[in-house]
Amino acid sequence: MSTAFISHADCRRHEMGAGHPECPQRLDAIEDWLIGTGLDVALQRFDASNASPQALERAHSSAYIAHIRDLLEGLAASGETRAIDPDTIANPYTWSAALKAAGAAVQATDLVLDGQVENAFCAVRPPGHHATRDQAMGFCFFNNVAVAARHALDDRGLKRVAVVDFDVHHGNGTEDILAGDDRVLMVSIFQHPLYPFSGAVPKGENMVNVPVPPYTKGGEVRELIEAMWMPALERFRPEMIFISAGFDAHREDDLGQLGLTEADYEWITLRLQDVARRHAKGRIVSCLEGGYHLDALARSVGAHLRVLAGV
Repeated sequence: MSTAFISHADCRRHEMGAGHPECPQRLDAIEDWLIGTGLDVALQRFDASNASPQALERAHSSAYIAHIRDLLEGLAASGETRAIDPDTIANPYTWSAALKAAGAAVQATDLVLDGQVENAFCAVRPPGHHATRDQAMGFCFFNNVAVAARHALDDRGLKRVAVVDFDVHHGNGTEDILAGDDRVLMVSIFQHPLYPFSGAVPKGENMVNVPVPPYTKGGEVRELIEAMWMPALERFRPEMIFISAGFDAHREDDLGQLGLTEADYEWITLRLQDVARRHAKGRIVSCLEGGYHLDALARSVGAHLRVLAGV
């Protein structure tokens, strides 16, 4: 089994200020864990390429892309930093990082569909699942997974793809972009109420939203996934699975109050891999979203990748 690991040095240069949880050290922690455990030798490494304007327009409006490009290119020229909202801050390197993050997801999709690898993990930042069609928010600028899913459908000719989101926060941006597209099934589980305080009422019939209260533990999450996600995925028979892989539902992560562990992320990945092998030729593209306790993040990504790589 072959697994691509896609990242880029530019993703570490995007900074949102001292003490911000979405920091470059997240990628360093993952890298250190892979090297320390020897898991890195089981992965095929690729440098991320830029997303094209055409790829971005599959998920975002042309007006939004032009606005965010002008803003971020201006910061790159001036060397300034600017807050997009109280939580989302751009620096001179954000434009390059955002293009690489979305581009990695598209690149991963092509690598998998071309048969060069069976699956792929994109260790990128900024994350993407809060970025709506027309708005940057929640640490996100472009919706990496939505861009990739639409690329698979519109450019590569797939008929059905699934998007799976297990971040502790609801993927409101992904839902905003993909709701009502019957070529997509999105299944998610998230703490509610919690930022962005959405998801309790799905926006489309192609959404399977599973909000759970604070302090829900892994065993309960597994039962809900088995009852809610799996029948929907079986009926849908996706030709490819995209994962918004947020690891902030871990019990050690302070940005949420759920109780997952590495073993739960391993179990979720195994269940999704089983669906992918039966319906999608094993094809999975996973993109990093949240996860802010550095050690828990590294361990959880390691558990996720061990399943994907079969080691």
